[in-house]
Amino acid sequence: MGSVDSVFAGSIPDVYDEFLVPLIFESYARDLATRVAALRPERVLETAAGSGVVTRALAPLLKPSARFVVTDLNPPMLERAKKRQGTDRRIAWQPADALALPFEGGSFDAVLCQFGVMFFPDRAAGFAEARRVLRPGGVFVFNTWDRIAVNEFADEVVKAASRLYPDNPPRFLDRTPHGYHDRDAIAADLRAAGFSDFEIETRADVSRAESPRIPAVAYCQGTPMRNELKALGADLEHVTSVAAEAVAARFGRGAVESRIQGHIVTARAP
Repeated sequence: MGSVDSVFAGSIPDVYDEFLVPLIFESYARDLATRVAALRPERVLETAAGSGVVTRALAPLLKPSARFVVTDLNPPMLERAKKRQGTDRRIAWQPADALALPFEGGSFDAVLCQFGVMFFPDRAAGFAEARRVLRPGGVFVFNTWDRIAVNEFADEVVKAASRLYPDNPPRFLDRTPHGYHDRDAIAADLRAAGFSDFEIETRADVSRAESPRIPAVAYCQGTPMRNELKALGADLEHVTSVAAEAVAARFGRGAVESRIQGHIVTARAP
């Protein structure tokens, strides 16, 4: 993983939340929130919360007595999430590294992570931390994107940018968000972390946007791909326009839709 891959700063959190969240994250957030709420947990921890799309989906489903701790490694993303959420006394906001959680063992009934484990420099260590802070029988629920080829808007944007920079293509999307898709590798990391009771479900969905430019802006300007492009000295608006044209050529010039696909993992602490 490159050093720029986990940097969500500057304008990225705002563009991410405005464009990328409705494009690909909202439907999976509702799915994850429904799964966690069905457990009727009293103590919930969210790691790598980003701009809070799962937090917003889950909070209304939790019991009035629930305690919900929301964390992220990037303070700008967490601030965006807190601002979007509004006042809820059940929620505590705390910057935290998912690989070194500042909580006592057995503190939570459920730990959830929406499309964050791909950014963990050591996934097994991150999973072990989730297991450590879960009570016996507690549940760790997370999702991760499938390979980029079946997440078609992202695939087109990467291909378009790579044609502009063939000698040093920006590969953040392929390398990190879509770089942890092998189900056997996920299972091996879960076992290494001490989980033996888990399921991995693959879930397909549809990503929709009002125009081809929206996916182009979302990926080129609302993810650390922006950092890669800046390092190349790229004209960000030009790359975005080229990516938008690539999306239009494949999916049309009006409202567009494409396939997205991810894995949902449910693991129970021993």
